[in-house]
Amino acid sequence: MKHRIVVLGAGYAGAYVAGTLARRLTPEGAEVVVVNAEPDFVQRLRLHQLAAGQEIEAPRLADVFAGTGIRLRLARVTALDPERRIVAVADTDGGADEIGYDTLVYALGSRSDDRGVPGVAEHAFDVAGRPSALRLREHLDGLDLRSGGGKVVIVGDGPTGIETATEIAESRPGSAVTLIARGELGASLSAGARDHLRRACDRLGVTVLEQAGVEAVEAGRVLCAGGTVLASDATVWAAGFAVAPIAAAAGLEVADDGRILVDRTMRSVSHPNVYAVGDSARAMGDNCLPLPMSCASAGCTGRQAAASIVACLTGREVEHTGLEYIGNHISLGRRDGILQIVDHEARAKPKYLGGRKAARIKAAVLRMSLWITSRPTFGLPTRKHHLTGTPKPDGKTAVTPRSAEKTPAAENSSRSTRTGTGPATASPPSTASACPSRRPSRRRSGQPLCPHPESDDCS
Repeated sequence: MKHRIVVLGAGYAGAYVAGTLARRLTPEGAEVVVVNAEPDFVQRLRLHQLAAGQEIEAPRLADVFAGTGIRLRLARVTALDPERRIVAVADTDGGADEIGYDTLVYALGSRSDDRGVPGVAEHAFDVAGRPSALRLREHLDGLDLRSGGGKVVIVGDGPTGIETATEIAESRPGSAVTLIARGELGASLSAGARDHLRRACDRLGVTVLEQAGVEAVEAGRVLCAGGTVLASDATVWAAGFAVAPIAAAAGLEVADDGRILVDRTMRSVSHPNVYAVGDSARAMGDNCLPLPMSCASAGCTGRQAAASIVACLTGREVEHTGLEYIGNHISLGRRDGILQIVDHEARAKPKYLGGRKAARIKAAVLRMSLWITSRPTFGLPTRKHHLTGTPKPDGKTAVTPRSAEKTPAAENSSRSTRTGTGPATASPPSTASACPSRRPSRRRSGQPLCPHPESDDCS
């Protein structure tokens, strides 16, 4: 039987893992199915630009995966049954279906978190997804047409809030932008970077309200703690992100915030055939601190998960790849930015890089991220590994195939994963190919050792 690997989500982490597995595992032994709700790749790091009115490239996933052997299934994940190894999905036409798996890669990312504040869901916009960013863009366009701009209030002074406020202020100079910070503006930055951020806000005309908690969002205004009321034609909520409750509802062991608890190899601590990457994973970095939700974390957790799965399925030792978070890169419009490096304890180092050079570096990073994601198998070793117990081309190792059909190339709206219609049906997965819950591992030369010797994975 072919070992079916189902990847839920085709963001930065999911697309990378799927491409790596397709390149490193033989099609005779493994098939890779990617399930994603959107037909296009979403550059989440640039959604604030999309909302501000700029055009952002969105490659079609069918083109991204063409020629890789990866099967693309356009559907929304609705539930997970890890005991039966089944993923429940809703197709774009509203129909329900189930997809079986042998190994699951959970990469569904995160969404905006209203933190229980009344009125956020009804009256606020966000830039956590492409549809919501487009709704904000349309609303801002309407304000520009009616009055040449309007009052825009951004709640949250993390990187997303800062980037959204400065981008809108620069791209839509007729708008009056206010940024609400719960504490000091840029509290996680160094003193020099904070000063740079304040100067940028002053230059762009962004009003900053510090030490202000938001108690409610209403149509046309934001209610702050202490009685402050801000008029608002467009309220943008950027005060945090959260994951969908799918993993918790399925019985996977999760952290308090709902992220899947994983070991050092990105494997679920409760279900060994499930791996989690990106924002969905509560992973410990090499400094034994939780990795933050970020594109950088998506990259390093994706690399580790791909390496772990390939090693596990081919009988090799699992190699530890680096899990390091080196800092924040914040854009302040198109011509300014801040690059803040952090130390081993995730604290801002005194030195930072600001201005046009920082902006150019971030722009280059974004271009490279898109280029790599659009070519998921580029640069990977060409040698494919045979799965343990699967046939080699010479036919020496016998195996009962799951299906006589060959794995098709990626397709935009494949129905081959429907029950009874192709090789990716919801039939029970093969038990012989299940990977053991633990395998020996080795570290790369120079990788930091965990300071807690009693726990190799820092969990």
